[in-house]
Amino acid sequence: MAAEVTSNEQRQFWAYHDKLYSAPAQASPESLTLFASEIGLDLAAFKNCLASGKYKIAVQKDIEDGVKAGVTGTPAFFINGRPIVGAQPLQRFVKVIEEELAQRSER
Repeated sequence: MAAEVTSNEQRQFWAYHDKLYSAPAQASPESLTLFASEIGLDLAAFKNCLASGKYKIAVQKDIEDGVKAGVTGTPAFFINGRPIVGAQPLQRFVKVIEEELAQRSER
């Protein structure tokens, strides 16, 4: 997560995000740097930002907020407070949204 924030400083958040999530679960500094290199980030700036820990508090708060909300992994979505966890088909989202809309019209 910190590496994604770091990549955002170079306006490459989504490119880095996509690279990170297309790879097997790896979070070593070496693999994070390799991914940055593969998408063309300025490696010196990336490494300095990552090593500085400047986003550590913000990332930790996001993690804590997720844990409080019951998030145990990604992806996780909430529709009116109802969790949808893991990769789900579109129909699952449609069903929950339709149920929520039906409840709203009953009020």
